[in-house]
Amino acid sequence: MVNRRAVVVAAAGVVLAGAVTAAYRLGRQSTAEAPGAASAAPRLLPVQHPSVSPPGAAAAREGKVEFDKSLQFVHYRVGNKNVKRIYADGETLWVGTSGGLIRYNTRSDEFKLFDVKSGLLSNGVFHVGRLGDRIVLGTYGGGMALMDPRTEVWETYNIPDGLGDAFVYDVLRVSNGDVWIATWSGANRVRGGELKRRDRWDLHTVENTKGGLPNDWVYGLAEGKDGVLWFATEGGLARFKDGAWTNWNHARGLGADYEIVKGDIQYKSDPSKVSQHHARQKEEMGLQSVDVAYNPNYIVSLVVDRDGIVWAGTWGGGLARFDGTKFTNFTVADGLPGNHVFMLHLDRQGRLWIGTNNGLARRMPDGKFTVMNTHDGLYADAVFSMDTAADGTLWVGSYGGVARIRGTRDTVR
Repeated sequence: MVNRRAVVVAAAGVVLAGAVTAAYRLGRQSTAEAPGAASAAPRLLPVQHPSVSPPGAAAAREGKVEFDKSLQFVHYRVGNKNVKRIYADGETLWVGTSGGLIRYNTRSDEFKLFDVKSGLLSNGVFHVGRLGDRIVLGTYGGGMALMDPRTEVWETYNIPDGLGDAFVYDVLRVSNGDVWIATWSGANRVRGGELKRRDRWDLHTVENTKGGLPNDWVYGLAEGKDGVLWFATEGGLARFKDGAWTNWNHARGLGADYEIVKGDIQYKSDPSKVSQHHARQKEEMGLQSVDVAYNPNYIVSLVVDRDGIVWAGTWGGGLARFDGTKFTNFTVADGLPGNHVFMLHLDRQGRLWIGTNNGLARRMPDGKFTVMNTHDGLYADAVFSMDTAADGTLWVGSYGGVARIRGTRDTVR
């Protein structure tokens, strides 16, 4: 747990507009309910914890945040929205939400919102990072967007430019200079990162890889040792090396069995009841008899550590560790706070953080997990995003807000 003397700093008043993006219902509807949204603001909160921003609060597009640093728990609020991705970039924090991108200066406390009024084609932001000297976004229906931070001018890449789909979940430049883009119609590779050249764009799908990519809905990308590329999909884990594809699903060890986790499934509404796509996926995976939110083949989050170990967060099947040969799965029974693993983050010391539907966990050197929740400074227990600043500060995103937690190097036990 976090020592109570750790400084937990954040700010109130950043309230934006836009649809709430679901972590599982990722179909092509314009709005959806965030899983865990009802439980994201727990009923019982510490007295120091701020109240959640009320519905209909006035939106703020630009300004300076004011807050009382003497409070133990204070947070940056983003209204009724999901914080899907956080990127710490020097003194600047980029916060991708279902209502646009927020740029926050951690030194001056100034913030600015970028959305469709600023040149984006969609307010839903799934990915934030850098591609060269530009900020790159993966958006919900608006393609991939790049912005020069100096001019604040956006450039968008979409299907006519070679993008597989307008729904972009991840972007990764790999060691050989190629740029990979995770979309919901396959994985793009832009050879040499030459985005302007249409002939350099390839698209890898289930069909043209002959099933090597197990599912066209690609949610995450990671590069391992020796240029090995890993892909998180709704149908399992895929590896691409030297032009060859290999994949693994629950039948080959990915994710915990339903009998192990069924008592801890918090989301009772099964997306397959309202989505033909999800219904087909569950049927293909032999899960049609399971009528709650559980699909161990669906990988929501993905990282590869310094040793080349692949860590995959599944939808209800817990956390999977893959050493290239064998899967080891971790669930609530092993100390995780929740079995829906929305986020995985490796900090600058190589420590693994796991964002779940019921709190944030850190994997300790002995393999055990230590857990943080709202009583330790989180804005809400459902954790969807995270990044670590150079000074060790943790930035943790949930439905409705971001928590800034300082002093973690010495105080997280």
